[in-house]
Formats: sequence, C-alpha cells, structure tokens
Amino acid sequence: MPILLVILGFFFPRVVIFCLWIFTSWFSGVFDGWLIPLLGFFFMPFTLFWYAIAIHYYGGDWSGIPTIGMVIAVLLDLGVIGKGAKSRS
Repeated sequence: MPILLVILGFFFPRVVIFCLWIFTSWFSGVFDGWLIPLLGFFFMPFTLFWYAIAIHYYGGDWSGIPTIGMVIAVLLDLGVIGKGAKSRS
C-alpha cells in the first residue's frame, strides 16, 4: 500500500494529501500548526508529502533515503526536474 500511495502522490500530490488529511490521521503528529501544511499544499506539495512520509515511516531520522527523497522533492517543486518555466516559454 505505501508504494501505491507514493506512485499516486507523484502524479497527483495534492489529491493524495487531501485524501490523507480527510480520511486518516496521518498528518496529525507531523506538524504542530496548520499554516505550514497549508502553505506546503499550495506551493510545495511534493516536499510536504515527502516530509510527512519521512516523519511517518522513518521517525524523523534524516540519514540516507529521507534526505535524498527530500532533495528530490524540493527540486521537483522548484521545477528543476521536469518541465519548468523555461520549457513553457
């Protein structure tokens, strides 16, 4: 099930984040407030999704796979990987 969640999250990150927030308590222990998840939902959904995965599955241990995944997620959100603003113009 986690693999399916990651695959769907890669193609539809906001839909998966919304469904996880509505139907589960997956984000309840990850963030203290509501502002950071809200900003992440609109501006950096891949980073928000990967951060929640890293905290949920790895317990906040940032050595190895969680760090590499976070770097990839930030690069995806910034448009460095994939179709960025340069390819649109």
